[in-house]
Amino acid sequence: MSKEKKQLTGSEVIVEYLVKEGVPYVFGIPGHGCLGLTDALRKYKDKIRVIQPKQEMSGVHMAVGYYRVTGQPLAVFTSIGPGAINTAIGLADAYVDSMPVLVLTGDTHVHMRGVGVLQEIERDKDSSMPRVLEPLVKRSFELASSNQIPKVMQRAFNSMMSGRRGPVHIDLPMDVQCDFVDGYIPEPEKRRTISRPGGDVVHLNLAAELFMSAKRPLIWIGGGVVTSGAFEEIKELAEFAGAPVLTSMMAKDAFPNDHPLYGWATGSKGTKIGLKLSSSADVVLAVGTRFADESTCSYRKGVAWNFGPGEDESILIHIDIDPNEIGKNFPTDVGIIGDAKAVLSDLLALLKENYEPINYLETEYFQELHQLKEEWAEFLKDWRIPQLEPVMISVVLKEVREFLDREAIVVTSSGNVQAQMIQEFEFYEPYTSITAGGFSTMGYTLPATIGAKLGKPEKQVIGLVGDGDFMMTMQELHTAKQLNLNVVIVVLNNAGWIAITDLQRAAYGKDKGFATEFTDHEGKSYSPHFADIAKGFGCWSTKISKAKEIKPALQMAFKQEGPAVVEIMVNRDPKYTGSPAWGWWDVPIPAYMTKKREKYLEQKKSEDIS
Repeated sequence: MSKEKKQLTGSEVIVEYLVKEGVPYVFGIPGHGCLGLTDALRKYKDKIRVIQPKQEMSGVHMAVGYYRVTGQPLAVFTSIGPGAINTAIGLADAYVDSMPVLVLTGDTHVHMRGVGVLQEIERDKDSSMPRVLEPLVKRSFELASSNQIPKVMQRAFNSMMSGRRGPVHIDLPMDVQCDFVDGYIPEPEKRRTISRPGGDVVHLNLAAELFMSAKRPLIWIGGGVVTSGAFEEIKELAEFAGAPVLTSMMAKDAFPNDHPLYGWATGSKGTKIGLKLSSSADVVLAVGTRFADESTCSYRKGVAWNFGPGEDESILIHIDIDPNEIGKNFPTDVGIIGDAKAVLSDLLALLKENYEPINYLETEYFQELHQLKEEWAEFLKDWRIPQLEPVMISVVLKEVREFLDREAIVVTSSGNVQAQMIQEFEFYEPYTSITAGGFSTMGYTLPATIGAKLGKPEKQVIGLVGDGDFMMTMQELHTAKQLNLNVVIVVLNNAGWIAITDLQRAAYGKDKGFATEFTDHEGKSYSPHFADIAKGFGCWSTKISKAKEIKPALQMAFKQEGPAVVEIMVNRDPKYTGSPAWGWWDVPIPAYMTKKREKYLEQKKSEDIS
């Protein structure tokens, strides 16, 4: 050999491979269970930067936030035991939303398994911690030798980034991290394909025929459209067929919300427009979507969708890269397995070759859509009361949208903020709506905002978060300050988990919630002063409660070099805490509560807010 092979430890191979994959950051908290990996990261600190989250779950959310604006997966490392298990919520969120992130967890030395070393779980099975994470990842690797590392690293990235994407876990015993490796580090580009699987011609032709013969065609898109980057294809297809486009929560930014064919959302958190369009469509083209319970009004026929036997049933064409999703929740007339961008490109080619485009601006269907959108805009205008103090969340969203640039990135998690974002907030550019989807994870917003800002430092990045949600990860203000990132966090403070209070009111027929509002020992409403807490972290902050104060506060926040927190006291009156629920959601209640609930809902129908 003309060149002597470099001898590397298992940890050094891991870090060198991450560098080859173009990974600029890793998130982690060092511990005795990952000393070998930490030392390797120290050696390569000029090529890859270690960022310190203050809880390992947050590290996963940061990595996901970064991926969602860049398309580049990152890595998270932990010590053995509690640090590793702390990643569980972040991994579950990533798994449900099909987000790739690599988690490397330290573990017991191979030759010490089963003796009960510090932080080992071993009574049921020697070193059994990885089983905690197995249901939460696309693939889990348990290593017994450092020589497995080169192959496992390339397989991990292949698994994360191919097919339906998702997180991957590698369990790294402490001695495996430190032992030398025999062999070379794989070249990533020679170990994977970048081709996109397309649909078969027979089903594409059938889909084209059904879709172009529809009188009320509709396109329903999910997160798979964002993952594949099929934005232009969706837009071109909608305009060719004159089909309105509805977006799921994970695809809110996949179609310009100011486009004439945009029809907002359907489901339990949907709009009157979306519900009308989805329930009355004769042919639905669904792309990259799971048809989960919230987007289907818990599968109650005719409320959100009209699939299945019965009068005026809709035809369903379902395109998805995961064959398990096709036919899972609704009967499918045409099921096409493939990448959204590849399948839609082929479908468009067929349409252009065999059909004439629809002049949708002159159709009755489009005029109906236009009328529905005008009515929705009028409802929102009447619903918002700018002079109300404390301000409504709805008014906050309006002021924030008017202030932000068109391409600003907005991050949300669960709760009323997210629900009203779906119903009221417009997005115009891809990769600008970052939200916790199917796992509806609290504590997501702040760390995901940090990750998104790391990925797109030149853009405005803002996190909109409720106070209960914020308190789950507010320690990550420390991380934001360390990085000196101008992330802007808007804390909508209503002193409680008021989204659940609202749900309890609707479900149980009462005017108050239980165990959801924050009170002191005397039963009075209680809240920390989040603006002061932010100052304690060294962040710029302010506390406001009026609509007219919002834009000036945002102006100051985005002028800062480092992180900024705007605490907004929002209204707690039941009439103004959230927006009306137009859909239906199956939330079981005790049988004895049924009559009370019906009486409560009848009373609400007579009020102006109905």
